[in-house]
Amino acid sequence: MVLLTNLFLSSNVWFRMKPYIGITDFTSFQQVERMLKIFNENNAPDSGRVLHVGVMMSRRTLLGLRTKWAEAFPYKEAIASIFSSSETYNCLHYADYDKVPDPNLVVNLFEAISYGGERISALQLDIPWPDPSAIAYAKKKCGKNLEVILQIGRRCFEMVDNNKKLLTSRILDYYGIVDRVLLDKSCGEGLPMDPLKLLPFIRYINERLPRLGIVVAGGLGPRTMHLLVPIVAEYPKISIDAQGQLRLSGNAMDPVDWDLAAVYLIKALQVLR
Repeated sequence: MVLLTNLFLSSNVWFRMKPYIGITDFTSFQQVERMLKIFNENNAPDSGRVLHVGVMMSRRTLLGLRTKWAEAFPYKEAIASIFSSSETYNCLHYADYDKVPDPNLVVNLFEAISYGGERISALQLDIPWPDPSAIAYAKKKCGKNLEVILQIGRRCFEMVDNNKKLLTSRILDYYGIVDRVLLDKSCGEGLPMDPLKLLPFIRYINERLPRLGIVVAGGLGPRTMHLLVPIVAEYPKISIDAQGQLRLSGNAMDPVDWDLAAVYLIKALQVLR
């Protein structure tokens, strides 16, 4: 039993802290196969980058409650099949859009992780400042060598008055529990990031928490990759994610346009060489 556990853990650690290029809102493995082919054909062999496959789930879709996202997110039973590739960084984005903190966060996180199957690589928490002890307990209880990504979204920034010192102080509560933080004021709405306003936060976090991975997002897509240039100039191994701008409508309720996603992926690989 110990040998089998060790074999599982050793096969599931290749992704740890590799910089990634992300696409969120996959709903089928066929989409993953198409994007992975494009990624492999255009990625520099020595880049060290990996394709992040993001799949959305919310507390309400997990529990079968009414939500406007029911038609936009894949069925929870399908998530493990979307995460079928061993070449991709398979990330379950778990969101809670309710303003009242979830009293059953540990139980719900544990159950959400179980739907990721054996090849889930990471859990991203799209929840404003969730209980760090609940995250630590759920991570330990699941028995998987997962990375955990904490989304620092618009509400998180507002709750610390958009102050880099206060923000980093809050992140310290999660140090050793989360592996990366995602700085994203768009939160899937396609709003373009302001790289010059984001850079002071990146610098401050990186200086004080150098072992913490940093991801940026916000309006990235095939027409907006220039937004990354100032950030990449200082942090060439930064990770990125895209969502809202991968539709012509810019609306995360609509399906991803995979032709747009392909262009985004190629341009991202050019910028992030």
